[in-house]
Amino acid sequence: MNRVTMSYFVLGVALELASCGGGGGAVSSVGSSTPGCTGSCTTSGSFLTTADVEQVLAQGISEARARNVNATLAVVDRVGNVLAVYRMGAAASRSVLIASSVDSSGNPTLHSGLDAIRLPAPTLPSFNLDAQAAIAKAITGAYLSSAGNAFSTRTASQIIQEHFNVGVAHAPSGPLFGVQFSQLACSDFMTAAAGPNPGVGPHRSPLGLSADPGGFPLYKSGGVVGGVGVIADGVYSLDKNIEDVDQNLDDEAIAYAASFSYLPPVDRRADRVTVDGVTLRFSDADSSTLSAPAGTATSIAPFSTYGSLISVQGYADGQIHAGTVYGDSSSGVRADSSGSYTGENAYVFVDAANAPRYPAIAGSDGPAALTQLEVQGILSSALSVANITRGQIRLPLGQTAQVTITVVDTQGNILGMVRTPDAPLFGADVSVQKARSAAFFSSSAAATLLQALPNAKYLQTDSSGYPQLVGGNVSQSSISLATYATAGQSFLGKPTFLADGALAFSDRAIGELSRPYYPDGIEGSPNGPFSKPLVSWSVFSTGLQLDLSINAILQHVLYVASAGAVPDVAPGCVGVDFPANLAFAHSVGPPVLANGLQIFPGSVPIYRAGTLVGAIGVSGDGVDQDDLVAFLGLQRALGVLGAGLSQAPAAVRADTLSPQGTRLRYVQCPQAPFVNSTQQDACAND
Repeated sequence: MNRVTMSYFVLGVALELASCGGGGGAVSSVGSSTPGCTGSCTTSGSFLTTADVEQVLAQGISEARARNVNATLAVVDRVGNVLAVYRMGAAASRSVLIASSVDSSGNPTLHSGLDAIRLPAPTLPSFNLDAQAAIAKAITGAYLSSAGNAFSTRTASQIIQEHFNVGVAHAPSGPLFGVQFSQLACSDFMTAAAGPNPGVGPHRSPLGLSADPGGFPLYKSGGVVGGVGVIADGVYSLDKNIEDVDQNLDDEAIAYAASFSYLPPVDRRADRVTVDGVTLRFSDADSSTLSAPAGTATSIAPFSTYGSLISVQGYADGQIHAGTVYGDSSSGVRADSSGSYTGENAYVFVDAANAPRYPAIAGSDGPAALTQLEVQGILSSALSVANITRGQIRLPLGQTAQVTITVVDTQGNILGMVRTPDAPLFGADVSVQKARSAAFFSSSAAATLLQALPNAKYLQTDSSGYPQLVGGNVSQSSISLATYATAGQSFLGKPTFLADGALAFSDRAIGELSRPYYPDGIEGSPNGPFSKPLVSWSVFSTGLQLDLSINAILQHVLYVASAGAVPDVAPGCVGVDFPANLAFAHSVGPPVLANGLQIFPGSVPIYRAGTLVGAIGVSGDGVDQDDLVAFLGLQRALGVLGAGLSQAPAAVRADTLSPQGTRLRYVQCPQAPFVNSTQQDACAND
């Protein structure tokens, strides 16, 4: 996150006497302190047992009953295995509307992208969204958090909107603007459940990351073990007014109650972190807002007349399962044992057979392709930079950044991937997105690909958000992706932009062209060419980012909602055709943007003798830190590898352009970024 500073609050004597927080039995409603725990809290006992999962559900159900509302609750482990889903009330009564805002009648005010879809509908009576909303919230709580920071879906809402903070005129967009369209089910990196029992992750989310309050991380002994998500109010949305304390707290209060015995350490919560002088938000609910005694329910049996465990197509089997132990091979993430990153505290992703998924390999995209030795060298160099870089959203102070690093070739093939132990899980898929985005926008084939892709299709809905049918087919509107290429060419005054490979784009530069204001946040300014105009923009309808993947997203949403009546999406977020009769088709090509486009900073392209050969993407503990690790990691590798590898030539970098009179930025590295060092301008000096 940009220029993050930390505020470490002194805790009261009672909290100082506590050890590591959470885990079995009620604890203080504000969590507990974790002295001595600096990102290495996870042990062989750090996982959700079936008893833990049942207690989380029981605590949430108890609160829902006290409020006399029905809720759908989901519990996941740290790598996204869905351990249980519980629905209160009949499926037909559990209507959910996706909407960034609603009017006084509860109807959506914007119909664009994913905004204004309500299910079940009279036209699709057996299609449910409630379980998907709850799962997405639970995954968000788990994936955004670590032993060094605890973020909720309310935190996510704050950091993805058009202003940071929302409502502050002329403030730039949120530091993780666009992150909601990651962890997608169509991603070729995210894994799908192979069976009823938890397996290797990280697992996909049906709706990406969620900004709707009502999702929290779950902790045991100071380490993240999972997340819980709740949908009760029937609107899957976000908080558009960060200045107040919400009074309609059904989702968040029930989720807070559910997490009560597994609360994060108070000194790691988002509301102990400031970003650009702004305090982050964690929860508008606390123990004083709860209607039921907190932390007392342990069994779901007493609530059997109000609901039941349910199966969810592709996610849950109607049973309660124990979670995996993060760091064990069963989770899909473990310490590296190859010797490739000796002394760098490296972790890798593994498959069900415990084999590394992405060891360093050579590119195969031409004579100038990156070699295996070069990929290994770039990953190792970036990892070494991360290991001396100050983690800017990590408590206690003085820890090094925790990140995931990915190198791709010009076709988007993953040539290697590595992470540090406690890096937030969301950053894995995002690091791949960032690397691919830089390679795609710096290539000469981007315009041609956009012209060849199927049109993006939006479901046409009525004033209430119900999808419409015409002659038994879903009603749609259509958007040509090629229009984004021509818009970019016009905006930049470069008729061959995206067609000649003459410009080098980082994700920071791509992101600036993907905001609803250009310059970023300046009200009254035009939208960037890859963004919707503000009148039709929302976090559910961003522009090119969503439109590249919306057909694939909707295919999976309908697959889950219909319990498999619609076929599931194949890996690959682009190239999906969405006919009105729901006979989806997928043209599989190079994995250029196979897990979607990302539009916040942390990637740079890689060149050899002026020719694009790939890109590096980084995501973890702050966007300026991501830029630093990507740029400086590559730069320091060049001095060792040689062989003509280089950064993008200065003359072709995106920051040579000044569209609309405002210069684009390429990378932005933090001042004095290193632990135990006062070095300034690290990127400029290397």
